[in-house]
Amino acid sequence: MERDKALQLVKAQLTERRYTHTIGVMKTAVQLAKKYHEDEKKAELAAIFHDYAKFRPADEMKQIIVDQQLDERLLAFHSELWHAPVGAYLVEKEAGIRDSDVLGAIRFHTSGRAGMSKLEKIIYLADYIEPGRSFPGVEEARRLAAKNLDEAVLYAAGHTIQFLAGKQQAIFPETFSLYNDLIFKKEGKSI
Repeated sequence: MERDKALQLVKAQLTERRYTHTIGVMKTAVQLAKKYHEDEKKAELAAIFHDYAKFRPADEMKQIIVDQQLDERLLAFHSELWHAPVGAYLVEKEAGIRDSDVLGAIRFHTSGRAGMSKLEKIIYLADYIEPGRSFPGVEEARRLAAKNLDEAVLYAAGHTIQFLAGKQQAIFPETFSLYNDLIFKKEGKSI
């Protein structure tokens, strides 16, 4: 799908602020794809569609999770997580995107997972560090992103875990799996 058509489809689904965020994620993802030798077109497309379902009603997303037999553990966690796997489903169904790499990057951009592909890491990280983001630690994540993709993703996952724990919110198990996977990889271990 061409970029302009993808942006047109996505813009209709988002608020102006979220669309601006999406443009930032798209530009960041393409830069990261260039740096880390990933397919730039796939990175661009996944970034454009990453928040496709962000503003769908919670009831609709819940029904899709149940009907499509997505990971039902999601239902026990904050609905903020739902738009990623539901978005991957809707992007395939409504936009006709069938590329499993692109859909995986959309699916895991909020929770992460162990064994993430390079493209999945790029979208996860681009969403975290795009230029519109402003929170304690984002500059360190950007600095790491310029040096080492895994280190930057590890930092982002750890920071997310700390943030949620500090608010006494439940943390989706796949986020822990991502964190542990990268720690073990860094230490030369495997599980």
